[in-house]
Amino acid sequence: MAFTATPAKAQFLGLGKKKPKEDYSVTLPSQLPVAIAPANGGIFQAGEGYAALYEGQRARRVGDPLTIVLVERTSASKSASSKLDSAGGFSITPPSTGALSLFKTTDASISGGRNFNGAGTADQANALSGEVSVTVAAVYPNGTMLVQGQKRVTLNRGDEFVQIKGIVRVADITADNRVASTRVADARIAYTGKGDVARASRQGWLSRFFSVISPF
Repeated sequence: MAFTATPAKAQFLGLGKKKPKEDYSVTLPSQLPVAIAPANGGIFQAGEGYAALYEGQRARRVGDPLTIVLVERTSASKSASSKLDSAGGFSITPPSTGALSLFKTTDASISGGRNFNGAGTADQANALSGEVSVTVAAVYPNGTMLVQGQKRVTLNRGDEFVQIKGIVRVADITADNRVASTRVADARIAYTGKGDVARASRQGWLSRFFSVISPF
């Protein structure tokens, strides 16, 4: 009997394809030969390297470099608390004389109570500053550009990577060809490292195993 895994079944069974790795590689300008425009008798001829006076040296074509100024700063705080307190009682007063006086008044009373107190807080703050030069990977008709790039710093005990990718609007680029990271739409910023220092800051595989299966 043949088994065909539909996309939904494959995802449920864990057979789906892995998410492709994010691409931060540099984008080079087109290597196609530039067509030479026929001479029309004019002194000025707008060629491939022409830029309008109002554009200056801003990035505007595929492969042009651009500097992203990292000014990321986020802060979040959350708190929650709850309190529950309830009580109840029930009692019966039996006859104190005669044949029905079988037990004392204190033996015919029921009472109960419950209470609960809970509280939780969470605080998180992140800051990232610096500069990363990227290249234009694509130019869209509405005047926006897809930029991507990474910076790799090799230290004596490991490597540090700063990677960024997102959409930049040409109007947000300053005259010195820079744009703030807060102006990058759909920004994907990663700061990672590898080497001795990065390995020392991670748990060992056995510690991670017991952290996963621990019920506490």
